[in-house]
Amino acid sequence: MEVQLQDSLLIKRYCAGDEKALEALIEKHNQRLSSFIYSKVNNRDITEDIFQDTFIKVIKTLRKGAYNEEGKFLPWIMRIAHNLIIDYFRKSSRMPMYEGSDSFDIFSLISDEKLNAERQIIKDQIESDLVVLIQELPEDQREVLIMRIYKDMSFKEISENTGVSINTALGRMRYALLNLRKIIEKNNIVLTN
Repeated sequence: MEVQLQDSLLIKRYCAGDEKALEALIEKHNQRLSSFIYSKVNNRDITEDIFQDTFIKVIKTLRKGAYNEEGKFLPWIMRIAHNLIIDYFRKSSRMPMYEGSDSFDIFSLISDEKLNAERQIIKDQIESDLVVLIQELPEDQREVLIMRIYKDMSFKEISENTGVSINTALGRMRYALLNLRKIIEKNNIVLTN
């Protein structure tokens, strides 16, 4: 709890014009954030770039007065860094180079751990984005969607659990998917990896 209080105090001081407070925040979270970024990109220069970009976003948000995650500063900056890592992988979409071979071997590509790590990061982000979007659905649709997709329940089981007919459960699922598609389009969200 003391760490969280210290973060919020430093944030308040920085917002009040104390530049040293920002330096203290950066210094305090440097090791943890740098290690996290490096574990994903395995490159010191890229780690440094993403670290700096993370704090540029932090500074912009704090200056706008838009930061409101009281006591959750570290998870917030980790999420910013995570999103920047995904952006890095999406933009670079680099293919690994294979020395001494003119032929392209698809199996060497499949087993490339960095690409698999990239896909996993993007997949994780898509799944966390989806969880947020599902919360925007009406409760009856959200309930059926969660039971079907996350709990792997049959429509018969959903019907018994919710006390509605199978046709009603099917209808709610259909509307949930249609509404989810509208929410995705409205927010211009790209759910592909």
